[in-house]
Amino acid sequence: MRPYSPRPGSARERLAVPVLAFGGILMAVMQTVVVPLLPDLPRLTGASPAAVSWMVTATLLAGAVLTPVLGRAGDMYGKRRVLLGALALMTAGSVLCALTSDIHLLIAARAMQGAAAAVVPLSISILRDELPPHRTGSAVALMSSTVGIGAGLGLPLAALIVQYANWHVMFWATSALGALGLGLAWWAVRESPVRSPGRFDALGTLGLTAGLVCLLLGVSQGGQWGWGSPTVLGLFAGAVVVLGLWTWQQLRTERPLVDLRLAVGRRVGLPHLAALLTGFAFYANSLVTAQLVQAPVATGYGLGLSIVATGLCMLPSGVIMLLFSPVSARISAARGPRITLAIGGVVLALGYAVRIVDSTDLWVILVGAAVVSTGTTLAYSALPTLILRAVPADATASANGVNVLMRTIGQAVSSAAVAAVLVHHTTRIGGADVPSLHGYQLAFAMAGTVAVIAATVALAVPSDGTPGRAVTGAPAPVPTAKGA
Repeated sequence: MRPYSPRPGSARERLAVPVLAFGGILMAVMQTVVVPLLPDLPRLTGASPAAVSWMVTATLLAGAVLTPVLGRAGDMYGKRRVLLGALALMTAGSVLCALTSDIHLLIAARAMQGAAAAVVPLSISILRDELPPHRTGSAVALMSSTVGIGAGLGLPLAALIVQYANWHVMFWATSALGALGLGLAWWAVRESPVRSPGRFDALGTLGLTAGLVCLLLGVSQGGQWGWGSPTVLGLFAGAVVVLGLWTWQQLRTERPLVDLRLAVGRRVGLPHLAALLTGFAFYANSLVTAQLVQAPVATGYGLGLSIVATGLCMLPSGVIMLLFSPVSARISAARGPRITLAIGGVVLALGYAVRIVDSTDLWVILVGAAVVSTGTTLAYSALPTLILRAVPADATASANGVNVLMRTIGQAVSSAAVAAVLVHHTTRIGGADVPSLHGYQLAFAMAGTVAVIAATVALAVPSDGTPGRAVTGAPAPVPTAKGA
């Protein structure tokens, strides 16, 4: 029996799913709205391009660190409480961006917005606790798709505002949306009594933070600082040492931040690996498509589109993710989420095959990107369902937080890998080096290959198990008083 369910037919029950999905969309919008600003921010803030790039890096690092940490905090202290805190930090960061042009404050504000990365795993855990089993699959699929939906909406929205209004207006608009999402979540989402008792693992949090910062900072800045530079090599060495010590500490802690024994088992570890691979494959589509359609016509393949037109090209992908999320839920219900994940990987690879065949005609580019988005929807919607079936009810937020972290690491590695491929395959146009069409095709082939590997990993996930059932000797969930 589910530990909590709101009054059947109540307004809260009807609106909880769309409100949580709105929060997920807001998270993705906040991550993408700064992209159209990046070329102009050095002029607008008086900062160097290297400093401006930290407005993206800070969000990535903060989100990667806070996602598993806030997931664990949600399991211990209340998922609704932590969800509201994450939305509040996201909104406060947007307000600060709207009020200042100082690059240091902007970077700090963007780091605050990184807390929103925990919204999706927390919401998925809330949905498991709150909804009856027959509604959980479709709701979780929708929640997982909000990442792509928000990204598809955020880029054209930001580009339009930046082109026709002061850039601070964009952050005032996101502040208003954030405040709306926070207010709706406070009203529509009720606290679940499912808690994981124990003391919060502060030492584990510090170790994971230091290790992830070293790892992701090296990956994200390696191309700019030099992959063989002492700084980058030192960061990678530090990541190995710190994460090694962190693993040792986690295995010896009674209530660890991350249950590594559970995480490395086939039923949880393989979905985590698939999340990393799928994140890699998915992100290459967004990176390459935006660059390709904006490339000069003189390249022979570029379309020379403006940033607004580029954003509109990404919009259909977001719509597709919204439309295909219920399809993913139906496939998972009929065949199991591991089959849905495998199909998603194959469809992703097919989309990249289309891109390799023709990346010069806009309609083919849009079709290829749409196929990739379809595969991403199937895969992303299946991953949390696999996690929910494999972990105890009192560990769903932290486990899904780790799964989202693996996606983030995959995306960071994808960004570095795509950049490395494009830098080494260039052509001279108008006195400047630009990526060649062959370079883009190699990036597509790399992402498609990774997608096929993800599909293979999905088929290796055990098919047994039932929703809500623990796979280890973890203790049963401990209900606490509502709102505690």
